[in-house]
Amino acid sequence: MQVINQLTSKPKLIAMDTMNFWMDIAMDSLKKVLKKIDLLTINEEEARQLSGEHSLVKAAKVIHAMGPQFLVIKKGEHGALLFHEEGVFFAPALPLEEVFDPTGAGDTFAGGFMGYIAATGDISFTNMKRAIIYGSAMASFCVEQFSIKAIENLNKEAINKRVSEFESLTRFDTELEW
Repeated sequence: MQVINQLTSKPKLIAMDTMNFWMDIAMDSLKKVLKKIDLLTINEEEARQLSGEHSLVKAAKVIHAMGPQFLVIKKGEHGALLFHEEGVFFAPALPLEEVFDPTGAGDTFAGGFMGYIAATGDISFTNMKRAIIYGSAMASFCVEQFSIKAIENLNKEAINKRVSEFESLTRFDTELEW
C-alpha cells in the first residue's frame, strides 16, 4: 500500500503477486491493497486460502469482487489460468523430460508475464493470454537448472523458440465434427 500511495498518477496497470504468509498475518491489509490493483498473480493454494473457496472458478469470482480485474492462478506443473470478465484462459505447462529444480518458477513466470506486458504496452485480455504463454515459457527454462542458471543467458531467439513449442502443443488444425 505504501508503494501505491507514493504514486502521483495512476499507471496503466498495477500488478501484484502475494503469498500465504501475508494472508496469515495481514489479511485485512492485503484486502485493502487488492482494492487498488488491476492484476493479481497467486498460486492455486493461495487462491483457495484468499477466497475460502475450493473451486478455482468460484475462488476467481470472490477474488474479482475484492478488486483486481485480472487474476492469474499459477498451477505449477499443470499450467496457469487467467480470469477476467471477458472469459477464462488456460495454458498448460510445457511437458519437460526432466525438472531439475522448481524453485523460483512461479516468480520467473510472473516476471516473464509482466515483461511481455511491459514490452507490448497492451493490457487487453487477448494480450494477457499471450503473456501467460511467455510467462510459462520463462518458467519452463527456470526449472531446467539450479537457481537462475537456465535464465541468466537467455536470448530472444531461445525464448521465441520455446513459445513456438507452446503454440505447437496447444494448436490442432483438424475440424471437429460429430
